[in-house]
Amino acid sequence: MASVRSKLCKYLTSISCRNCNILFSTNLKSFKNLRYVSSSTKPDDDRDPAPSFFNQDVQQLLKKLTRIDLKKVYRKKKEEQSLESPEYKFLTDEQLNKLLKEFEDKANEKLQMPPVVKIRKDEQKVLDIEPALQGYSDAKFVFTDITYGLSNKERLVVVRDPDGTLREASMQEHCRISQLYVPMLGRQLTPPPMFQEEYLKLLMEQGEYEFILDRACVQFEPDDPEYHRVTQATYDHIDNCCKYETLRSTRHFGPFAFYLAWHKQIDNLVLESIHTDRLDEAVALIQLYHILNPESKSASVAYSGQQVQFVQVC
Repeated sequence: MASVRSKLCKYLTSISCRNCNILFSTNLKSFKNLRYVSSSTKPDDDRDPAPSFFNQDVQQLLKKLTRIDLKKVYRKKKEEQSLESPEYKFLTDEQLNKLLKEFEDKANEKLQMPPVVKIRKDEQKVLDIEPALQGYSDAKFVFTDITYGLSNKERLVVVRDPDGTLREASMQEHCRISQLYVPMLGRQLTPPPMFQEEYLKLLMEQGEYEFILDRACVQFEPDDPEYHRVTQATYDHIDNCCKYETLRSTRHFGPFAFYLAWHKQIDNLVLESIHTDRLDEAVALIQLYHILNPESKSASVAYSGQQVQFVQVC
């Protein structure tokens, strides 16, 4: 609580909004509901975020918060491929506008957000127990449905243990076998060392947030516990260091903003939006928070188009 109070005092003592040409002062009392947000514990993990994440209103707010910047979307990235030589053309205004529209459509495709879903439970259903097979071999036998066109989730993988038990494969076994028979480009059979705690921390300290999240999307499924561990650790590090610009105009900013609102940790991002004269984004973030947390004290406040008053009241 002390750190939150100091941040609020530092950034909100006197803030000038150039967009609306208004100088307004705030204090901790004005943001009592936001302090309530920060002091709350994280919601029960049993809640399923998927229905809320795919809600149309939520998606619109997340896209607004992502703030599409074509220069950043099409910037040079660290990839193991040679760069193509630039091509120059003379265009009319009509052709230029058409080309810009095409680039905007492609940018929206590039910024397609990774889904936010509930962590999958590792349930291994026992199908059969055959004591006569006990001791036949020290190795496990894996049986895999290799039918073409099946998704990895639909693909049946069962394991016969040395004690004769026939069961469904565990989550890790299923992922490894699926990658073995139907390899996904960029995914490794064994997760790379970068996801281990010590190396992950080092990468985060170097600010390689987008690289971490991109690699996590390739290596893990969205409902994998490891995917949630890596992404949540990255989101918390970004929020603690206020490195929001590193994710803006990337496909990860929407899930990041959703994570903060879902876990009631929007304080720092709201302050950053106000401090950079982005009141419209502060309003959008608070609206997102209200949708995901309708029981909050400020959820009853309706937005009437007055950005300053709405942020102050909430």
